[in-house]
Amino acid sequence: MANSACRELVVKAIFTCLFELAFSYSFRSCIQIPDYNRTTYRCVKPHEPEITSIVRDLLPAATNLTVSFSNLKEIPEGTFKHLPNLNALVLDYNQLNSIHKDAFNNLTKLKSLNLSCNDMTSLHRNVFSDLHNLEELLLANNSLTNIDTSLFSNLSNLQTLDLRRNYLKNFSALVQSITHLSNLTKLDLSFNLLTTLHHSAPLPVSLAWLYLSNNNLSELGCDKNFLMYVKVLDFSDNALLSSQTFQGLNLGNVTYLRLRFTNVSVISLLKNTTVQPWNIDFSGLKLKDNNIHSLCVLLRSHKKQLPKLILQSNFIRSFVNFTFNHCPNITNIIDLSRNDIKKTDCFKFLNKQSKLKTLKLEHNHLTRLFSCKPAKKLHSLRNLSFRYNRILEVSGNAFSHTPKITNLELNINIIAYMDHKALSGLRDLITLRLDNNLLSDVFNDSFEDLVSLKTLNLRNNQLAVIFDDSFRFLQNLTILDLGGNKISQLRPRAFKGLKSLANLYLDRNRLKEIDGTLFGKLHVTLRVLDLEANHIVYFTEHTHSPFINLSKLLDLKLDAQQPNGINLLPCAFFRGLTSLKSLYLTNNHITGFGDDTFDDLTNLEFLTLDNSCVGIAQLKPGIFKNLRKLTTLYVENMGIKYFSKEVFGNLTALKVLHLNRNAMLSLDIGLLENLTKLTYMDLRSCPLSCGCQNSDLQNWTVSNQRLQFPYLYNITCQDHPGSYFHNFDTNVCYLDLGLYLFSSTYAFTVLLTLLPLLYDRLYWKFKYGYYVFRSWFGEQWRRLRDQEENYKFDAFISYNSADEKWVMEELSPNLEGSSFRLCLHHRDFELGRDIVDNIVAAVYGSRKTICVVSQSFLRSEWCSLEIQLASYRLFQEMQDVLLLVFLEPIAERQLSAYHRMRKVMLKKTYLQWPGSDCSDPASAKELFWSQLKRALRSGNTAGQEEQKLKEDNDQKRQEKAGVEEREYFVNQTPTDDEIYYLMP
Repeated sequence: MANSACRELVVKAIFTCLFELAFSYSFRSCIQIPDYNRTTYRCVKPHEPEITSIVRDLLPAATNLTVSFSNLKEIPEGTFKHLPNLNALVLDYNQLNSIHKDAFNNLTKLKSLNLSCNDMTSLHRNVFSDLHNLEELLLANNSLTNIDTSLFSNLSNLQTLDLRRNYLKNFSALVQSITHLSNLTKLDLSFNLLTTLHHSAPLPVSLAWLYLSNNNLSELGCDKNFLMYVKVLDFSDNALLSSQTFQGLNLGNVTYLRLRFTNVSVISLLKNTTVQPWNIDFSGLKLKDNNIHSLCVLLRSHKKQLPKLILQSNFIRSFVNFTFNHCPNITNIIDLSRNDIKKTDCFKFLNKQSKLKTLKLEHNHLTRLFSCKPAKKLHSLRNLSFRYNRILEVSGNAFSHTPKITNLELNINIIAYMDHKALSGLRDLITLRLDNNLLSDVFNDSFEDLVSLKTLNLRNNQLAVIFDDSFRFLQNLTILDLGGNKISQLRPRAFKGLKSLANLYLDRNRLKEIDGTLFGKLHVTLRVLDLEANHIVYFTEHTHSPFINLSKLLDLKLDAQQPNGINLLPCAFFRGLTSLKSLYLTNNHITGFGDDTFDDLTNLEFLTLDNSCVGIAQLKPGIFKNLRKLTTLYVENMGIKYFSKEVFGNLTALKVLHLNRNAMLSLDIGLLENLTKLTYMDLRSCPLSCGCQNSDLQNWTVSNQRLQFPYLYNITCQDHPGSYFHNFDTNVCYLDLGLYLFSSTYAFTVLLTLLPLLYDRLYWKFKYGYYVFRSWFGEQWRRLRDQEENYKFDAFISYNSADEKWVMEELSPNLEGSSFRLCLHHRDFELGRDIVDNIVAAVYGSRKTICVVSQSFLRSEWCSLEIQLASYRLFQEMQDVLLLVFLEPIAERQLSAYHRMRKVMLKKTYLQWPGSDCSDPASAKELFWSQLKRALRSGNTAGQEEQKLKEDNDQKRQEKAGVEEREYFVNQTPTDDEIYYLMP
């Protein structure tokens, strides 16, 4: 058995590890609260309709889980079986109406289960059978009508059971279901439909708190000892309960009995039960004015001293002098709230209550507090509350009869006027609440005697100016709350005398600037300064820091300045705040942050900049360079486009980062890995690109176990509608590395092998193709070919500048003298036009192209281009346009490199200019010019002119037979190995 148990534990541990590795540190519907243990999860308003989908990706280490405000209808079997370490489970504010009997199996460590605010009408008897360690079960605000007697049978450790606001009627069955719960201490059955406490089983002896208010109880019907162990018992708002129902009931252990708005008579109750009168809450028992005296007499007969007397909601309007003289001494509190009291008469009715410490007169109808200077003093009174009255005015010496009070609450009235001496004599007062009134002025002597005051709350009044010396006597004041007023001006000595002030709240006022000299006087003690929602704005960057002296300040709030934010943040604005830990700048529409804005905040731990820029300003490199202690950063809706090392790289202590609603398309994974303490990063509503640039980011976000990306699975692809960032296709982004390297190497090797051959054989063809493409792109070909029959020239002369003399002295006079129109480089090319375009226009604008071949011609690239263009018309377009004229003999070996020219010579005849060694130069030249002119006059059909030239050549040979002369017209037939079909 031991070995089996060990094996089971090992398997379970392995499963847990594999489970954690298999799932990413992002959750579809939940957020892991960034705490030290990373075991708390909140799933609020999840989109999934089933709870199994919501919780299936949570880690087994989870101890606290909340799933609220969803449309869940049911909890199926084994929903939480993979979460065996759950300690607290909250499933409130859903629409649950069905829970499977095995829904909570395997939750043996669960101590708290909250199923409140759902639609459950019944529960299976075994639904809680596996929750052996459950201590708290909350089932309030459901529609339960009955409780099975075995429902709680296995909850031996249950301490608190809340069944408020259901429809329970059978009290006996309920008691039977809990009678065995030996640890149950609190049971709440308020707001049900119980009519009696009839029972078939006793309550657990441990039950100390029993709440039965707001039922339909008309009789108790229980055994006289049924409630003998209960200490706190509430029967409020059971209007049909009378004194007789408590006849003989053993309430000896009750320390607090509440009977508000029942029909119980106090006198009868005390006579018929064992309850002690000082343990009864007399609220809502219709005692009224005249019955107070009788009650006091009755109480005094039982005991000479009571700790409290609660008389709320008794319709008491006034007190006759010495009303409480016959009461026992009340040592702690008298609560007269929620009555109809209109005046206090300086508490004359308490003349003999010499030990009373607290008096509450809240929710009455007091309209004015009059002077009490001659009244008898209540030296024992420490706490006095007038909240929720209608007090408009407080007269001078209004509290002279209570000189020792330490806590005075005058808040939530309509006080518009307070006399200069209203608080006179209260030298022991520690806390004064005047918030939520209509005060418009504070005088320099209003607080003259409050030398012990530590907390002064003046929030939400009508103060417009804080005058000099208003608080000069409050040397022990630590908290001053002036928020929610209309303060637009603080006089130079407004805070004079505040030598101990630590917290100053000036939020929601109308201040337009921060007075450094004013706050600087508080530099020794001030820790918290709240300036949220004022009218602070700056128009120049050159403003001295108003915080230069506040080196001890820990918390600064500057959020949401009205109406449009601070806008311009001056240079070195926060200089001097070397101890600051929290800074709030939300909703300020700041146009720009300097790279030295936060340089002095070396101890900052919390910074929020949400909605500060609204896409206008970008965070500059180095802006956070000194914030090495920052742990939490909010930069939502800031228009941030890049998560760069230059901006965020120095935040080495950062744990929580909120980047929601920014413009980032990608993230630097290297930077994420360097921020080793970062555990929570919110990227919701960022337009992350679902392209290859984010393939590594996708893999990283769904596989890391350190950094949580909340709701990662709900982030959609802006550039691929309908797709999600966590699973967009990345296959196209990756190639097999070996195949890629092999292919690249092979291609590179082949290229290196072929490149010399291609250069040698196809250089001119590629170059020619390039020029042809250029001309074609400019629509040169189409335009020129359309003009084929309307040639501008009879011949384009292609020659090298070294042969220009022969062209100008021999060729041009002979041909142009015979009415041939020649195109010459230096004369007919269009100025300013590209030379290639000029050559193309000349070749296609002439009927023929005459290439004057010489040694210089063969060395010229432009001449080579011209013969290439002409030969293109010859071979591809079948146009007889090319004539070769050799000025000098050229050896075969020199011509072998010019394959295109060799191909032309193979197909066509060519002319040789007669040299000086010719026997009859004049006749040879005459024959040369004759043959050249005849070739120029011939048509453009390939081969026709060649045939005529051959026939004429044969005829001339016969006529000049026997004459020693050089052949002028040569028809060469090359050998097979001299023929090349590749153009250079």
